[in-house]
Amino acid sequence: MSRFFTTKIAAFEGLHFITVKSNALNRRADLTVFQPAQAIGMSGIPLVILLHGVYGSHWSWVAQGNVHQTTQALINAGQIRPMVLVMPSDGLFGDGSGYVPHRDDNYETWIVEDVIEVVREQFSDVTASSPVYITGLSMGGFGALRLGAKYPQVFRGFSGLSSITHFDQLHGFVANFATLQRDALEQDGVLDWLLKNKAILPPFRFDCGEDDPLLSANRSLHESLVAHHIDHIYEEFAGAHAWDYWQTHIERTLLFFNQCTP
Repeated sequence: MSRFFTTKIAAFEGLHFITVKSNALNRRADLTVFQPAQAIGMSGIPLVILLHGVYGSHWSWVAQGNVHQTTQALINAGQIRPMVLVMPSDGLFGDGSGYVPHRDDNYETWIVEDVIEVVREQFSDVTASSPVYITGLSMGGFGALRLGAKYPQVFRGFSGLSSITHFDQLHGFVANFATLQRDALEQDGVLDWLLKNKAILPPFRFDCGEDDPLLSANRSLHESLVAHHIDHIYEEFAGAHAWDYWQTHIERTLLFFNQCTP
């Protein structure tokens, strides 16, 4: 029996577009799933959640980042094992929800529970034994690093690209930050959860472009992790806060998750 009141799905060339009545959001929400042909019939296949940034939605990683093509190419080349990608909307609050709990809608539980469960219900190859990974860019990087650190029992590994590292940094990206502040119940930073769960963190990495306005925040997070002796991978590359950077460097995250898969 489904946990969701309604679930509607349409498929096109390996992409599946799903609208589901989310229990966490108390309304319909959208996600896009990429299931490579090699994944069909593989029980316990890895699941990768990709979170978009401000202004975007569930289609961003496919339409702007071509992540499904990158994944398929890596699978075809034998560089990664088949994996299913799920790309949810953030819940569509204002310019961005921050992927945190709000007073009326829980955008965190939407990702950590509903998104995973709806994929398991609709794709029999994704099971309770499937390792789950999470990544994202900008606001989605904040969501991925924060949720990966907060829920180490859920995620086998996590990664962030050009990540916001603290809730307060959303001020520079959204037009309605005061409204977001009033609504969000948790306004912490990535480091808070990395320190709290230091002893049980799964492997994680993050990277940032050298011309990215978030570079100093990412460097500061890296320096704090070194000071607290928390194992991680941090890398910098040429590039700015833009899709050509994310489209290029998501490959490193997929390769990293493949290494984390037993």
